[in-house]
Amino acid sequence: MRPADSSYVRRQVDRLVAFAGLGAGERVLDVGCGMGRYTFALADRGLAVEGLDLSAALLERLREFDAGRYRIPLHCADVLDPPAELHERFDAVVGFFTLHHLHDLTGCLRAMRSLVRPGGRVVFLEPNPLNPLYYIQMLVVPGMSWSGDRGILSMRGPNVFHAMEAAGLTSPAAERFGFFPPFVVNRRFGPRLEDALERVPLWRPFLPFQLFRAQR
Repeated sequence: MRPADSSYVRRQVDRLVAFAGLGAGERVLDVGCGMGRYTFALADRGLAVEGLDLSAALLERLREFDAGRYRIPLHCADVLDPPAELHERFDAVVGFFTLHHLHDLTGCLRAMRSLVRPGGRVVFLEPNPLNPLYYIQMLVVPGMSWSGDRGILSMRGPNVFHAMEAAGLTSPAAERFGFFPPFVVNRRFGPRLEDALERVPLWRPFLPFQLFRAQR
């Protein structure tokens, strides 16, 4: 999860920014920002991004990678109990592959709701549990395991929508995209081919990435 610019990362960020309806200058909190893999890409798109993570060590690595370029404000806190000074501060709270690691999904979404201004958005990119490749990854990829990533199963659309509504968020929506792993998307032809394959109705339910959005 080290920060690295690639077609794969850019495509994920661009899809989330478009789905969220975010524009340059809007204030955004990246929840579970880690070392900044997506945080820097959000900043590159002119967003006033801040980061929140439970790990002080990961935030320190983000500062090292930043090296004073963006001077992104960082907050070391549990999203269930965010600092009071962050309440109603943001136009959007976003995250990349974060929700499926949260044990209290409704509670965390309720806390995120408190961080956005009235009319603000909560938007997350998550894995699709109907895509079998994630379960193969758990078996073969170092750092992934069933115990650490089984929360993928909770990322079914109805389950996430129910948690959003229980947290007081409104107008939940979802969108799926993607097709190939990074080594294909990062080739010159990859993004164009992926765009074409995403439009085939047959496998649309199984596309690997899901975007979830709701509004305060």
